[in-house]
Amino acid sequence: MKIPLEDLFEDIVGKAQRGLQVSDQDLCQRAHLSQEDLRPLKKGSGTLAGVPGLAEALGLGPKALAASYSKDWYPTDVPAIDGAKQFNTPLIDMTVNAYLIWDPETKEAAVFDTGADASELLAFVDSAGLTVKYLFLTHTHQDHVADLGAIVKRTHAEIFSPDLERLPETKIVREGDQLRLGKLRIEARLTNGHSPGGTSYVVHGLQNTVAVVGDSLFAGSMGGAPNDYQKALRNNMEKLLSLPVDTLVCPGHGPLTTIGNEREHNPFFAR
Repeated sequence: MKIPLEDLFEDIVGKAQRGLQVSDQDLCQRAHLSQEDLRPLKKGSGTLAGVPGLAEALGLGPKALAASYSKDWYPTDVPAIDGAKQFNTPLIDMTVNAYLIWDPETKEAAVFDTGADASELLAFVDSAGLTVKYLFLTHTHQDHVADLGAIVKRTHAEIFSPDLERLPETKIVREGDQLRLGKLRIEARLTNGHSPGGTSYVVHGLQNTVAVVGDSLFAGSMGGAPNDYQKALRNNMEKLLSLPVDTLVCPGHGPLTTIGNEREHNPFFAR
């Protein structure tokens, strides 16, 4: 099943406007739009002619934003990697992702976030004969830790939570920490902005580099960051978009993507 993009055009515009703390009145002036033109655009309608001015006013890539408005982009050339699997589960009015990454030779595995219901993930662990050593949390918003108890009870994995969002009875993970998983190497990168301690995990040793990014980055968008917007942009640019173009990006919501896709098609970063 094709997982929908997490954010539509209106979500992207709203996140940028809130992050920059720009009022509707100021946005109209910067984008050379009337209130009558802006109002429908903020709801995802209006006319395409208003999109370039809106992009310039909000520091977004005009071509990528226009593609979002037209709903004609979805990540392409996303590699299928032996040793990495996405699990997408419904939670109220949205879906949330969890990930399983393992060394195909040793069968040692790590879980990243929990999703809303880990039953499918745990069933796969059993069917594939994997041994789960670690459970890494990208951040501690409820949708990402909702089934923590079930995973820990079944696997007895060591739990790692970010230093700035530490959960009780977990180990701390900090910027630059590295752990071995069979022949794989897992590197922690602080990519906060969406949440105080948001952390991404870059996995080296599979056929492609894999980055589990939580809500720091989505396919064609990023997590909302109204209080730390510039930090979120900077962290994404410096710590994620600097990875190789064929890196598999595993976001907290929405479909898988690649660094190459996001450099070219994400309105927050494409130019």
